[in-house]
Amino acid sequence: MPAAPAQTSAALAPTPLTPTSVKEGVRVSKLLSERGMCSRREADDYIANGWVFVDGQRISELGARAPATAVVSLAAEAQERQTRRVTILLHKPVGYVSGQPEPGCVPAVKLILPENEWATPGGLRFQPRHLQELAPAGRLDIDSTGLLVLTQDGRVARALIGDDSSVDKEYLVRVEGTLSDEGLRLLRHGLSLDGKELRPAQVEWQNEDQLRFILREGRKRQIRRMCELVGLTVVGLKRVRIGGVRLGDLPLGQWRYLGDNESF
Repeated sequence: MPAAPAQTSAALAPTPLTPTSVKEGVRVSKLLSERGMCSRREADDYIANGWVFVDGQRISELGARAPATAVVSLAAEAQERQTRRVTILLHKPVGYVSGQPEPGCVPAVKLILPENEWATPGGLRFQPRHLQELAPAGRLDIDSTGLLVLTQDGRVARALIGDDSSVDKEYLVRVEGTLSDEGLRLLRHGLSLDGKELRPAQVEWQNEDQLRFILREGRKRQIRRMCELVGLTVVGLKRVRIGGVRLGDLPLGQWRYLGDNESF
């Protein structure tokens, strides 16, 4: 949901919410996150700085609550900070992990170097500050390749990996084994992992040894485990799209910034 117009903070002093609103209602940080205005962590930072307004009233107290119907807006300082946050698209090679590495593993963020940037004319160029708080928005396991998103922007992270995310991801998956019609039906809907039923997926043959998956969730090693349940072995997995953003011709091991005209 788009943020309400920015408030100008210079003329207003922080004013605590009334005692009633502090005890009742929803945490303001949660409201900001649920409305896609920022992440919960960013919300706490904005509140501490006095950059959040509830029904036109500035708040600066962590844990403050407000009615679920309240109009919540951000000060110009918070919105300016958001415009400085970057989102990076990486063509991850096999052998790199997307998140926190185990001993002996290399995190994909180590590839975000100026010499690996696939720059576009007139686009952003690498700056060291772009590595600060840069985190992966979703998994791509060590044995897989393809599109990996890393972002400083909590709004992007929530849109891609939030519990209510509706952004789909497309994969090309090379397999070995025999898949029956019933197995294909189960891949599309009917399998469970870790005792939890999987959401419906789009699965179809691309050629004689490659399947195309479109998922709206990202459980750990999900596609590999799904295939095992129907008697297939995955021998190659590549993510080629996340929402409206495609891997395209981004070279393996290189990265670029998400463009102003792109959205997930």
